[in-house]
Amino acid sequence: MHYYQFNIGDYLSHTKHLDLMEDLAYRRLLDLYYLHERPLNSGIASVARQIGMRDQETEVKTVLEEFFDLSDDGWINQRADKEIKHFHSKIDQASRAGKASAERRMSARSTDVQLTNNQEPITNNQLKPSLCPPDGELESAKKLPGCDHKAVIELYHQNLPTMRRVEVWNETRAGYLRQRWREVAAELAQAQDITASDVLNWWSEFFQSVGKSRFLTGRVNSKDGRAFVADLEWILKPSNFAKIVEGKYHGNN
Repeated sequence: MHYYQFNIGDYLSHTKHLDLMEDLAYRRLLDLYYLHERPLNSGIASVARQIGMRDQETEVKTVLEEFFDLSDDGWINQRADKEIKHFHSKIDQASRAGKASAERRMSARSTDVQLTNNQEPITNNQLKPSLCPPDGELESAKKLPGCDHKAVIELYHQNLPTMRRVEVWNETRAGYLRQRWREVAAELAQAQDITASDVLNWWSEFFQSVGKSRFLTGRVNSKDGRAFVADLEWILKPSNFAKIVEGKYHGNN
């Protein structure tokens, strides 16, 4: 997890007795725990080094013994484990709901057929969808679901584990994602009312498509022997996003 809820009042009520170094140690321990989603190393010195506090082993030990439990696998935090489990349950539920909704839409459209000039039938499923209505303007009459930044980033990490991970989420990147989310949502909403789960399902399939591109995933070397690897910010930029949707990076290379 790269994001987790932080209740200031709850935190202060449990940590007001800590001194500055102990408070810093606790915050860094929580960040490390949520980031890797696994027990911390049982060795105090190793954990202190991981959080950049090798000279404060005493404070690190104090915090671990008060807020964590030492198990066979290492130091665990039951509250954090509960939050991590809830987060993944939410993602899994959204993914299942989105896939079910997509299957219903695909089933409803399976009998809808267009004829080309030479009278050969082409089903709607064979057509590559655009990401904007025919008039070039985004759908504004329907209320679109709000952008779920955390869920999209998590889907990016799940479907593209070899790509560069998102460590910083600034306003520039958030702006790119909000724009792309709205474009996708507006396109999907033309057929029927949608929820955030429908949009998340689209993103899951989109990232799976990105993973099939040898160029985007760094499996093609340039003349100088170096390989390009895309990251989420690069993917979300308007021109790059459009080219990916159009399949321009999915050729023989």
